[in-house]
Amino acid sequence: MEFRPCIDIHNGKVKQIVGGSLRDEGSAAAENFVAEQDAAFFAGLYRDAGLRGGHIILLNPVGSEYYEATKRQALSALSTYPGGMQIGGGITEENAEEFLEAGASHVIVTSYVFQNGRIHYERLQKLLERVGRERLVLDLSCKKVGDCYRIVTDRWQKVTEEVVNEALLDRLASYCDEFLIHAVDVEGKAQGIEQEVVRLLGNWGKLPITYAGGVHNYRDLELLQELGRNRLNVTVGSALDLFGGEMEWKKILEICKNS
Repeated sequence: MEFRPCIDIHNGKVKQIVGGSLRDEGSAAAENFVAEQDAAFFAGLYRDAGLRGGHIILLNPVGSEYYEATKRQALSALSTYPGGMQIGGGITEENAEEFLEAGASHVIVTSYVFQNGRIHYERLQKLLERVGRERLVLDLSCKKVGDCYRIVTDRWQKVTEEVVNEALLDRLASYCDEFLIHAVDVEGKAQGIEQEVVRLLGNWGKLPITYAGGVHNYRDLELLQELGRNRLNVTVGSALDLFGGEMEWKKILEICKNS
């Protein structure tokens, strides 16, 4: 299990938000923490600690009045740690190469490859041809609908028809290098992990997967390791001491290293 750090940027500032609260209208979100430092500061911390594979997420859509400020923060972080972090949020076939050239190791994509609630494989194939499988991460962030977990897109505001299960993971594995999966129902709440999602992902385990959502104490890390069969990487957001929480990020590094 690896610790994969995050830098979430909203309205031009590094923040931790409650995932399900994000709204494009009014650029609104329930905030858990707003950092005084900029994105480059956190990228420098992760670089100096030798942490690779973390993600930078732009939480404003293209066209938002805050998008350019958010993008500037993201580009600054990439230039601080070239090759060390992935980037997502509004990534398309047209702009993916710009972020890779700016220093991203991978681009993270969700919304662009969906149409009418379904995966648009033609778009996915074009993106694959443009950037290469080895530089593409698919974000399959999901929330529970009935008795299954459906992928959500457009900054977690739209529920699709696609269900996260082993068959879907098998189908998409040939298109990407890794998966990133936020459990949106618990994201930003620091009240415990989504155990059903973790168990599903750990049972599959054919590609690297980073799980995010709900980690709030060190016991959650043990549970994640156990239920995920030590096959999942982990992101800790609102509970992290860097973002106002009580979990020491250096202690998390040790726990993950020893796993």
